[in-house]
Amino acid sequence: MSEILSRLTGGNPSILVAGDLILDRYVWGEVERISPEAPVQVLKWGREEETLGGAANVAQNLAALGCSVRLMGLLGEDEEGDRLEALAKQAGMDIGLIRRLPGRPTVSKTRFIGRNQQILRVDREETPPESSESEKEMAALLPGAIDGVAGIICSDYLKGALTPAFMEKLVSAAGKRGLPVITDPKGSDYAKYRGVTALTPNLAEMAQAAGTTLDSEEAMDSAARAMLNELAPELILVTRGAGGMTLYGKEGRLSNEASNALEVYDVTGAGDTAAALFGLALIQNIPPVDAARIANLGAGIVVGKVGAATVDPDELETALSGGGKQKIFSRSALEKRLRMEQAEGRKVVFTNGCFDLMHVGHIQYLQQAKGLGDLLVIGLNDDASVRRVKGEGRPLIEEQQRAQLLAALACVDYVVFFPEDTPEELIGAVRPDILVKGGDYTPGEVIGREQVESSGGRVEVLPFVDGVSTTRIVNTILERYSGDKDQA
Repeated sequence: MSEILSRLTGGNPSILVAGDLILDRYVWGEVERISPEAPVQVLKWGREEETLGGAANVAQNLAALGCSVRLMGLLGEDEEGDRLEALAKQAGMDIGLIRRLPGRPTVSKTRFIGRNQQILRVDREETPPESSESEKEMAALLPGAIDGVAGIICSDYLKGALTPAFMEKLVSAAGKRGLPVITDPKGSDYAKYRGVTALTPNLAEMAQAAGTTLDSEEAMDSAARAMLNELAPELILVTRGAGGMTLYGKEGRLSNEASNALEVYDVTGAGDTAAALFGLALIQNIPPVDAARIANLGAGIVVGKVGAATVDPDELETALSGGGKQKIFSRSALEKRLRMEQAEGRKVVFTNGCFDLMHVGHIQYLQQAKGLGDLLVIGLNDDASVRRVKGEGRPLIEEQQRAQLLAALACVDYVVFFPEDTPEELIGAVRPDILVKGGDYTPGEVIGREQVESSGGRVEVLPFVDGVSTTRIVNTILERYSGDKDQA
């Protein structure tokens, strides 16, 4: 694990996340025709999924990185509120600070998705009247809510949780204890955020607050200066979509991070992820410029997924070590990504191996495999399975380094570890169009053949380069340098 990721996730920090809680619902299906009743697409229902949205998604991002999260906000006394609480509890959050309001529906957003694209969003919400009772109740919880936490992240969606009076009390209570407050703002009036440690508006939100079009770098710099002077935050991180992120401090512009997204499938929740990672990094005393880089990398990862997604430590480690180009995936994340790729008509090629001590034979084999389709996925034996397959002396190169070497090859698109002795279970998850094996196998001997062929795929056997293998290289080194200390 890189030093910066160790600092980001180390110590299991306790964090209070306060703000508007939203239940995100996704209806997935296929679009194959236009309705005869009206010029609209017909979505054939496939499945439904419910996830955490708004401040709850910020909290979910933190929980996925191992933080101890306290979630604070308002919900209705309804089934949607029950489900949101259940999802938050399932993610390991403390939900004791959530308050339920009778007569007010839990805010929900239902997105209908066909061919991995949103075709409609339906919001269920009511603009709540300002309630002094709920505001007082939330404020009364603050002393206990911030007791023992390392910092506070606020996520405002203008749904009534973060009122000006509540924000004033929160900032005051945090200031007395020296706690940083990082806030993802909304609306045209940012006065209620005065005194927070950092703000993370997107470009459109900053333009709305500034009351002008930010159509140049100079205009954005000017708006940031005005906001820093008026509200006195220490930092402002402006998220700019395809333009990346720009960080401001009291001395002006501190950094500009170019967007690192390889492909954009869905921007839902990218701001939540950026706020969570930037806030966590600051809370963990990571320098602001590094914190902005981490936030930018995380946002680039989640826009490559459909729905309000989170970043897991492995994905972030890969992005940090690879300059932002993510190729190493967890099995579950890769499975979701490949379904999107295949829905776009891309052919997935899969092969597997230990790939210990990379050599020209490996590279030529992988180049040939990539030539069979559009995307090459490598199933990589983890260290424990290499030892079982190759013996106690192996691997020579530990798994993360082997994965990074493979990811550095232009012909490799995705790398995923598997702990089993055979890749059969992983092949079931990947569902490749083409299964490739190297050596003297016949197609009938290749593990996973039946799975692939039963779903319409095929098996290809490619020859290895003669006379080149890891074992032969190791033996050559031993023969050539054995007992010769001067050569070492």
